[in-house]
Amino acid sequence: MQRILDPARIEAFAATSVPRIRLPDPASLFARRGQRLRTLAEGHSLGDYLRLMAAVADGQQVALDALRAALVAEQFAQQLGRQIELAHEHRMPLLQAAGFPRQERWRAILTELCTSIAGAPGFPAGVRSVCERIIASPGAGIETQADLLIAARTSGVDAQAAPFVMAALQVYWAAMTSSLQMSDVTQIDVPGVCPTCGTLPVSSIVRSDKRSQGYRYLHCGLCATEWHLVRITCSQCLTTEGIVYHSIEGGSAAVRAESCGQCHTYRKILYQEKDPEVEPVADDLASLALDLLMTEEGLHRGSGNPLLWQNTET
Repeated sequence: MQRILDPARIEAFAATSVPRIRLPDPASLFARRGQRLRTLAEGHSLGDYLRLMAAVADGQQVALDALRAALVAEQFAQQLGRQIELAHEHRMPLLQAAGFPRQERWRAILTELCTSIAGAPGFPAGVRSVCERIIASPGAGIETQADLLIAARTSGVDAQAAPFVMAALQVYWAAMTSSLQMSDVTQIDVPGVCPTCGTLPVSSIVRSDKRSQGYRYLHCGLCATEWHLVRITCSQCLTTEGIVYHSIEGGSAAVRAESCGQCHTYRKILYQEKDPEVEPVADDLASLALDLLMTEEGLHRGSGNPLLWQNTET
């Protein structure tokens, strides 16, 4: 006879048997994303944009390699001793993105990314124009845009520049995060936000590797940390009631939308067992048709994709 555990017992079991936190792999984080975006671009109605974001991901990997090497040389993680203690004591994100004292070098990464894309062949002139505008923008204005994006605002955001600004911020936070030890980051009191940087997840993924097979992780859209959340649980309000799964007829079986009947929000959930190559940011971006379906059903995204931004200004 099959035995089914309730969510509370699953959570208690997971606490002792499953890696609760997964830090990003700096060697392949953006390279893998770029490859996935190229694969998804083939025959896709948004193919040109997915290929653009793939080129951005290539630049991100180069920048991540350089910045992480610098942080290791500077012993970045070793200097966080007291900060780590406070984060553990108060169960709060270790590198809280909102209000974090960013170093200017994140803007140098942004300039490098935009310079590379502006000089790359095959993209429309409008892309080059946006990149050149970002490069010429005053630092204070770029920092304001970064603050708005980290706060998940829409009003006041430069929607054309936002994917590039977010790409540089992703590199900055992923470099810091991947320099940490697993023991540096612990679960916090707000399960729906990233325990490393306090950002909302872009999607969730059910892993199929040996260490985490069958377990669901929320994936941070900023630092790429993943943290465990029991399946059939709303990642927004944490209810286990009224959870429904949606898919596009004829679409990928590896990508579904998990909606909540109580808070009326949804996020994508990806299944590696259906497609081992799924990637939380790339596959979320490439499944906008599913977002349209959810919108038609009166449901709202719990949080956006970092590589696609919309503002409320007309």
